[in-house]
Amino acid sequence: MSTNCSNCPLRKLDAFLDMSGAEVAFMERFKTGELEAQPGTEIMAQGQSSTHLFTCLKGMGLRYKTLEDGRRQVVGFVLPGDFIGLQAGVMSEMEHSVEASTPMRLCTFNRSDLWTLFTSHPSRAYDLTRIAALEEVFLGEALAVVGQLDAIAKVSWALHRFYVRLASVNMNDENHVRLPYRQQDLADALGLSLVHTNKTLARLREDQIATWSDDQLTIHNMERLSKLAREESQGIAKRPLI
Repeated sequence: MSTNCSNCPLRKLDAFLDMSGAEVAFMERFKTGELEAQPGTEIMAQGQSSTHLFTCLKGMGLRYKTLEDGRRQVVGFVLPGDFIGLQAGVMSEMEHSVEASTPMRLCTFNRSDLWTLFTSHPSRAYDLTRIAALEEVFLGEALAVVGQLDAIAKVSWALHRFYVRLASVNMNDENHVRLPYRQQDLADALGLSLVHTNKTLARLREDQIATWSDDQLTIHNMERLSKLAREESQGIAKRPLI
């Protein structure tokens, strides 16, 4: 059964900005249904258009770009609350693919109705613009990490980011979060070899800082992980929910 926006479990979380009653009512009209995706399902395909846009209501996914020689470059990860498909909505086609890594539930919106955000509800249109700006900020941060930090700092930054973001949507159990990605996914995203990534994770485990095993990330010492990751904040700024 589809979840009404007025009862959306994500709206109750501190990670997201409050929505007015008028905004919730508009989103209930804007939303057309929900999609269930199993692990490995391609939700959006690089180079193709889509009739739908999505918000991740539950589960996790992967964003990746396929190069001409067939190699894959991970460009991001999809977590609850993320909006998917803005590229297709604005630029006609996706520049990367999106794949489910776990069972996912996605809120669906008609791409043809995107313009109604701007004509009928400018505050929601501003939120969409803000989401795009936050993505740009994150990509700039990620590029600086990949280009300038050493392996231990890169991996620490990624694990710190995962934990803080998942904890913000109540997906943590004390110092544990589920992290159902492959080491190869992390290596691709950080510009490291699989061997180097594995050795770096082993070092963090041996030093009792963080352990990633059997799809579970455990943070043993957040202070040391934050220092290695060059991260001062333990929280995450609130963001809009579409």
